Amino acid sequence: MSKYDYDMITIGAGSGGVRAARLAGGYGARSAIVEAERVGGTCVLRGCIPKKLLIYGAHYADHFEDAKNYGWILDPQHDWPTLVDNKNTELDRLSGIYTKILSNNDVDAHEGRGVLADEHTVEVGENTITSEHILIAVGGWPSMPDIPGIEHAISSNEALELPSLPKRMVIVGGGYIAVEFAGIFAGLGVEVINILRADTVLRGFDEDIRLSLDKEMNNRGINIVSNTMVHSIADEGAEFNLRLENGESLKTDLIMYATGRYPNTANLGLENIGVQLTENGSIKVDEWNRTTVPNIYAVGDVTDRIQLTPVAIQEGTAVSETLFNNNPIQVDYGDVPTAVFSNPPIGTVGLTEVEAREKFDRVDIYDSRFKPLLHTLSGRDENTYMKMIVDANTNRVIGVHMLGMDAPEIIQGIAIAIKAGATKAHFDGTTGIHPSAAEEFVTMRSRRKTQR
Repeated sequence: MSKYDYDMITIGAGSGGVRAARLAGGYGARSAIVEAERVGGTCVLRGCIPKKLLIYGAHYADHFEDAKNYGWILDPQHDWPTLVDNKNTELDRLSGIYTKILSNNDVDAHEGRGVLADEHTVEVGENTITSEHILIAVGGWPSMPDIPGIEHAISSNEALELPSLPKRMVIVGGGYIAVEFAGIFAGLGVEVINILRADTVLRGFDEDIRLSLDKEMNNRGINIVSNTMVHSIADEGAEFNLRLENGESLKTDLIMYATGRYPNTANLGLENIGVQLTENGSIKVDEWNRTTVPNIYAVGDVTDRIQLTPVAIQEGTAVSETLFNNNPIQVDYGDVPTAVFSNPPIGTVGLTEVEAREKFDRVDIYDSRFKPLLHTLSGRDENTYMKMIVDANTNRVIGVHMLGMDAPEIIQGIAIAIKAGATKAHFDGTTGIHPSAAEEFVTMRSRRKTQR
């Protein structure tokens, strides 16, 4: 008989935690999961899924407008509460599915906040449970700067539940969350101002993609105010007054901050048992997702490696495969594809041009900008931009980036080729699907002659 109640206790029922816990239970391990809120975590309840549903809702404004030149006569109106209610119904359904998956794999669920009393003991309220292994998968939470009046701002969490749409809105931040919500609310008719500290949006992405999205956002009426920060926020009753560090001020009806997230590691008891944290509070782990305490593991956003749901799921899979299925797995963090569901969306995999030029002595760039066939009739002023980065010495494709309709769907398939080490010759020898935007990736023939 084991001296512990469980073989693994998982703290946090988000995507990574649920995957690890249910695999462990499915492999015959005594598995438990601890969650203070609903099962599903950030992705299902406060991130990927609800945000994408709102994005779909906002896109109908484009569809209705584009339909006019295709002969459709429409007089659409939007009801925001209907979208929010239906979104919440879907989240309830998904949370229920996750709960059922855990139950079907014999995972015991403990409701409450889990705190580590020692390396094998978790306190959940007044109850105490023990385990040979413990997995931390508590994710992250939106962070807010310490400025006067910040209590008047909301985060993306609250933006998903607004009772009504404002007329004017300021979004502070230039990352994934900021540009995606800017597209959502602008699409639904809100006057959006996007304030960012950097020179343009999506710092860390390929520079051509960043500049292309900046232009498209401006074309859609989103006012981007760059190279500044908010100094203070004042509540003036009917509106808010924002004073900027560049000396300007502006007034708005709603302020949303999307300036980063912090790991949910506070008050978990980690420091007391020797689990080492980084300066920003994330958990240090090795290539096996082990912390500095050998029987304690961590996956997902709480480790601050790559904050993507599919990566957290891979990490959770690796832990349970290694511990309970005699199948040691380490996650490969190379060439991880990702998408930004901006308007238009972005798909990307591999190195940016700057990264490629730092790593390789000779780099070839192929790119293309064009108006999608849809908009030749719709009349919309929107372009697609596609870029391929090639190691000139080996002809291997080392980065592919796209801004435009269906970019995430297209890049997902191309990511397989990049992971497999495809060369430019492989792309050139592939027959295109015509007419499609994706075919441009197999018909690019002219190298860009100038570096920019």
